[in-house]
Amino acid sequence: FYVFVCLQDEEGKVSRVIRIGTRKSQLARIQTDSVAEKLKELYPDVLLEIGKISVHSVVDLVVHSLKDLPTILPVGFTIGAVLKRESPYDAVVLHPKNAGKSLDLLPNKSVIGTSSLRRAAQLKKRFPHLEFKDIRGNLNTRLKKLDENSDFSAIILAAAGLRRMGWDSRISQILGPEDCMYAVGQGALAIEVRASDQDILEMVSVLHDPDTVLRCIAERAFLRHLEGGCSVPVAVHTEVKNSQLYLTGAVYSLDGSDSLKDTMQTTVSSDNQEEQEKVDEKVQRVGVTALKVSGAAQDAAEKLGVDLANLLLSKGAKEILTVARQLNDAR
Repeated sequence: FYVFVCLQDEEGKVSRVIRIGTRKSQLARIQTDSVAEKLKELYPDVLLEIGKISVHSVVDLVVHSLKDLPTILPVGFTIGAVLKRESPYDAVVLHPKNAGKSLDLLPNKSVIGTSSLRRAAQLKKRFPHLEFKDIRGNLNTRLKKLDENSDFSAIILAAAGLRRMGWDSRISQILGPEDCMYAVGQGALAIEVRASDQDILEMVSVLHDPDTVLRCIAERAFLRHLEGGCSVPVAVHTEVKNSQLYLTGAVYSLDGSDSLKDTMQTTVSSDNQEEQEKVDEKVQRVGVTALKVSGAAQDAAEKLGVDLANLLLSKGAKEILTVARQLNDAR
């Protein structure tokens, strides 16, 4: 699918057609439409038209869940905007028969569905009386599997996706960082563009949320330096408070029995204007180009992620992740 965005000049003639690509899932479409609406508000001369796109069509920008994007993008592409983060936390969705319960109140050996090694590793340690099994598919598919069978007592999903779908009522419990830290970039939408397309980069850069950008650059730098990915359990928690960026990062064995976790912080605001101007905002940092965010702050956020990764690596994180990767590959 794509959304046509037609830019018009002063005489009302179409000066450029901007194509926004999206996947066909309901959530992808909702997320893309929300970005298209924001662009329409910011650029009132824009016309929207929705249609299908073939694999051979060229698009100018694509809306993604940031957590799905690798920390190294294909050559020629960049993340031109990171929007204000929705809740980054995970949510428990209970089978209707368990309404009103929480994970700690579910009976022994209750089966919890999750496709995430990160969630399973943390929750196995936190709730040892529960069992965790894989559940695949998009949000609609997973909810259907939960509701129509008795295989699962509950499933774990990202709260942000449920809320964007308008399914807040299905959220039985939000898992805070003491129960389950979240995935890198979780809850944030990203707009991927061609790195060379300055017009589009400039256009979408107004959608950047500075705090979200800095948090996600730190998270992505942490993950990249650990050489982590979907095949290993890596989790984070970030916060910007009083010009300080706090990053907590952790790595886990598959069963959660072995883990390393630590927190570091850095200053992300500079009162020194000369210092700010020395740093190039156009530089891509872990796949993100943030034109409207202080370059010095972006550098500090990236360094924070690398420093925390190095701290955990010095304590044995590589060994934990190597074993986790090997066990996962062998499954």
